[in-house]
Amino acid sequence: MAKVFNYDEVPAVSTKAGKVKGYEFDGVHIFKGIPYAQAGRFRMPREVEPWEGVKETASYGFVCPLLTQDTPTGELLVPHRYWPQDENCQNLNVWTTALDKTAKKPVMVWLHGGGYAAGSSIEQAAYDGSNMAVQGDVVVVSVNHRLNILGFLDLSPYGEKYRNSGNAGLADLVAALRWIHDNIEEFGGDPENVTLFGQSGGGMKVTGLMQIPEADGLFHKAIVMSGVSDGKLMPIIPGDGTKIVPALLKELGIPEGEVEKLETVPYYELAKAYNTVSPALAAQGIYIGGMPMVNDYYLGEPLITGFRDHAETIPLMVGSVFGEFSFMPTPYNKEKLTEEESGAILAGAYGEHADKVKELFLKAYPDKKPVDVLALDRIFRQPSKALAQLHAKGGKAPAYLYLFSLDFPYQNGKVAWHCSDIPFIFHNTDKVEICNIPGVSDELEEKIFGAAMQFARHGNPNPEGSDEWQPVTPEQEPTMVYDRVCEVRSDYDDELLAYLEEILPPFDLMALLSQDVQH
Repeated sequence: MAKVFNYDEVPAVSTKAGKVKGYEFDGVHIFKGIPYAQAGRFRMPREVEPWEGVKETASYGFVCPLLTQDTPTGELLVPHRYWPQDENCQNLNVWTTALDKTAKKPVMVWLHGGGYAAGSSIEQAAYDGSNMAVQGDVVVVSVNHRLNILGFLDLSPYGEKYRNSGNAGLADLVAALRWIHDNIEEFGGDPENVTLFGQSGGGMKVTGLMQIPEADGLFHKAIVMSGVSDGKLMPIIPGDGTKIVPALLKELGIPEGEVEKLETVPYYELAKAYNTVSPALAAQGIYIGGMPMVNDYYLGEPLITGFRDHAETIPLMVGSVFGEFSFMPTPYNKEKLTEEESGAILAGAYGEHADKVKELFLKAYPDKKPVDVLALDRIFRQPSKALAQLHAKGGKAPAYLYLFSLDFPYQNGKVAWHCSDIPFIFHNTDKVEICNIPGVSDELEEKIFGAAMQFARHGNPNPEGSDEWQPVTPEQEPTMVYDRVCEVRSDYDDELLAYLEEILPPFDLMALLSQDVQH
């Protein structure tokens, strides 16, 4: 069937600030770059100024500037889209099949990855919301907001107006949720059924919003994908994000008593100064900022400070992928390794512990190759389990745990990597070539996508009439393992993960972040 484009006959939609006009393609109404807030640099967001007439929203808005220029790489694993950057980036995109206030469709709000420093709402090809809107009969929203030094530079010691400069990026997201609450009905959405979902840094933003009282009532369910922080990778002490500011001022030649001059320094000069002074401070063990700061606005990561009472009432789905940061190619063909060759590789990695690691790994993952343990995630899996457990102990709403464990037909069976599950939850495997596996992808996509849509509607990912996937309890961790064969398994890799934690050193965060792959 031919796909139809329509612009001239598409009606404008009224928002509180004014009318917006998008376009229709293949049955989906698409609005790009709708402004949801505005703010001075380092200041809290405020409502956007109303406009006269009709604002065209057929082009994506600016994305937040980066600290360093992106280098196109890793495109086969994570295809990207690049876009003009400007700090006036508080805009969002909407995909919907009905401009009808009575439609009351569930609303899916996507928070992009890239930590708190990078990324955008359109960065990955898989972020497009059209397929989700059609196949799931939902309204999809993706959000741009301030990042890095624009969104998370803590200037609070320099005056009340900067009290929340270290949380401005999260405050933008609260403003976006408020815009959604006030306007999404006009786009066919239900403001009382909003699900946040985010991956990597986007997952951290989901839990961050659960810990902000101002966001209460603006969303109702939460999906956290490969994005749970337990504070071990980036420990933060309240207030210590301010330590980089004197060095930044000195590099820019600004006296400490004139910190407001930072508001007018051209962004790329500000970024250059930050990039110049931050490595030396980081080498001294000084926290160089870039993440939300705990105060009375943002109450901290749940695994560090505990869930707020309201956060415990929000149904949660949380999980990770088997390999996470396994981007680098392997120097061998695991399908052709002899038992002796495989054993030698494991011995090189684990020494005297190799046999025990192999035993525990094959007990937990009997369908994997022994050398796959080298790629097994130790960053997000344990914190994801811990977050589900913590939420379950509250006893007020369910928490569902999953693991994406698919091997791909690339580099002789590459295990699932960071971001490889995103095309599946968006129903966008058709947009990411490497995700197309004959006889596998379509069925797995329907399972993952279907679970997310059921969760958005009912707070329960099971198909109607099924209770196979049970929520986590304080005693047990049922985990939906997404693979060629999908099944719920309980507590199956606890012994393995505990043993690896015992015998392996802590992560080298800087080495991890230096991998030559986009967010």
